[in-house]
Amino acid sequence: MADKLDMREEALGVLMDMEKYQKMSHVAIGDALMRLQFVSKQDRAFFTCLCEGVTERRIYLDYILDCFSRTKMEKCKPLIRNLLRLSAYQILFMNTRDAAACNEAVALAKKRGFRGLSGFVNGVLRALIRSKDHLPLPDKKADPLEYCSVCYSVPPWLVELLSDQYGWEQTEIMLQSFLTVRPTTIRASISRISPGALKDMLAEEGVQVSEGSYFPYAFHIDGFNHLSKIPSFRKGFFTVQDESSMLPAAVAGIRKGDHVLDLCAAPGGKTFHAADVAGSDGYVIARDLTEYKTDILHENNDRMKYPQIKIEQWDATKYDASLQEAMDVVLADLPCSGLGVMGRKNDIKYRVSREQIAELVTLQRDILSVAWRYVKPGGTLIYSTCTLNHEENLDNVRWIEAHTPLRLASMEAELPTGLRGRTGDSGYLQLLPGIDACDGFFVSKFVYPIDALHEGSERF
Repeated sequence: MADKLDMREEALGVLMDMEKYQKMSHVAIGDALMRLQFVSKQDRAFFTCLCEGVTERRIYLDYILDCFSRTKMEKCKPLIRNLLRLSAYQILFMNTRDAAACNEAVALAKKRGFRGLSGFVNGVLRALIRSKDHLPLPDKKADPLEYCSVCYSVPPWLVELLSDQYGWEQTEIMLQSFLTVRPTTIRASISRISPGALKDMLAEEGVQVSEGSYFPYAFHIDGFNHLSKIPSFRKGFFTVQDESSMLPAAVAGIRKGDHVLDLCAAPGGKTFHAADVAGSDGYVIARDLTEYKTDILHENNDRMKYPQIKIEQWDATKYDASLQEAMDVVLADLPCSGLGVMGRKNDIKYRVSREQIAELVTLQRDILSVAWRYVKPGGTLIYSTCTLNHEENLDNVRWIEAHTPLRLASMEAELPTGLRGRTGDSGYLQLLPGIDACDGFFVSKFVYPIDALHEGSERF
């Protein structure tokens, strides 16, 4: 019990840091896991489940706790608020004895200097325990917006945005999917090892492996403690990458020896995929805005060891005349609202706003107004995002068509079999979580027609 108490307190500390310092959940949890890498796998899993679960279900937890508390959660002291959330999550979603969750919460309140509020904590949690089989919820028929917001812990404005664009049925499917466990998906470094050989190697290393849904070089892995402890990972034989994120390099039509520019490359999944396909005779420039992000790229390529990759710090909104019409393929996987990966980065939904989305659309178009100029006549631009929002996806496709000489090109032939026959002929594809077997993702393919060369130079 002492170890579990320590893990509860560690989780409480991370939740407090996220609230006080606005740390991203995956950063705060990742930093803590590095510090806790020598504790048992079971305790690490308990800690991670608490941190991620409380973050993911925060709106729901606050709604339920408000039903049993005289003081609403938003009015509680931050430590008490997070302690109640943490304890309620254990009671409602984890295989933890109710009495243990309550008693440990009371003990933690006293230990952290809130002895006077320990009775309040005890009372709220015991009331929750007594009623946990008959919890109140908003009426779905009377107010589907509030119902979905509470049940799936998504801010009301975001539920409204998705329902306006996709309808209630598809929206609820997507919201449900964000609360399901996401597998760890990897892509084999196909220029260095065959998928079959990697699968066998992972099995020998004690890792559970299953086939991906779309690509023959994609696998789901489980049963490992830490990636860095897997020999094949350390040797650069695979990289962690969702299958949706494999689409840009897969549909770009990259050929051996091609020159590829990845505009916003960190952490490097698409860069490494492009390098795999272009081969040792190819040339891949991986750029990102900050030293922090290029350091991530360098660190990952130290493991992956692709000599044909050149990593550069560069602001993608700034034009680089040295690359004018020099690239066979430009990968523009741009900063976005990230609504398609809310199941993996479960605090995105609390951080994004309508105002930020408008700013992101402006940024995306600023980058795209430069990016197309790097494409050779006859070359390809891939525009992609990990969001579901039409303003950042379909509206930007129309913007590219209106403001550049590039034209949409079918990617049907390059799509994996399971994704063909949808919108590939139109040059773009929207993947939906819960409907497709991957994260939410948007990808579009443009070519610079050779016969538009002079027109492009004059008009744009």
